[in-house]
Order: sequence, then C-alpha cells, then structure tokens
Amino acid sequence: MIFGGYFLFFMANIQQIFDRIQETKKEQKELKSMYRDALSNSKQLQEVVEALKELRQKKKEIEDNIKLDFQKELERLDTLKLDIENDQMLLSDAALTKVMKGEMIEITDQYENKYEPIFKVQFKKQG
Repeated sequence: MIFGGYFLFFMANIQQIFDRIQETKKEQKELKSMYRDALSNSKQLQEVVEALKELRQKKKEIEDNIKLDFQKELERLDTLKLDIENDQMLLSDAALTKVMKGEMIEITDQYENKYEPIFKVQFKKQG
C-alpha cells in the first residue's frame, strides 16, 4: 500500500514538473518573440543590415574580378588538389598492401620527421 501511495506521489510530481516545463517554454517563447519584434522594429539595425548587404555585394564583385585575373592559377589549384587526392589514395593502398604482407612501413619528410600509418574503418548506412 505504501508503494502505491509513493507511486501516486511520484506521478503527481512528474505531472507538476511537466507542467512547469510547459510554462517555462511558453514564457521563453514569448520573450523570444518580444526580442525578435524589437529587432525588426529597430530602424538603426535595418540600416546596418542594408549597409551590410551592399558591402557583401561589393566584396563579391571584387572577389569575382580577382578570380578573373587568377583564372589560370585557380585552375592549377584545382588540378593540384586532384593530384594530391589521387596520390593520397595511392599511398593508402600501397601502405595497406605492405601491412597485409606483414612488412613495416616507415616514411620520413624532408625534416627527418617520421610518420606511421593510421588505419581507420568507417561504416556507411546502406541504401
């Protein structure tokens, strides 16, 4: 019988907690709405937002002009990026083959820093 009374008390507390959360969420929503209204009614903020749009457009135009001047270099960057991706895949395949054969792998850079392979398995959802 005590267990039943405890259960009813616990359930009442759960309902009270739920109701309190609902009231808090309602107040939170109202405050956020008031804040958004204040922002949308601020003339100063609207002027700054408009100026920011104009500056972004000007920035984009400048970047586009510079891209035209560097078209060959940007194309070369794209080629280099693909070359690096292909070489990294080739390096990974070669390292995996050596490890499967039981061979040790040791790579050093121009500063004599040694590198060791790290293998990572990932799973992707099918379908």
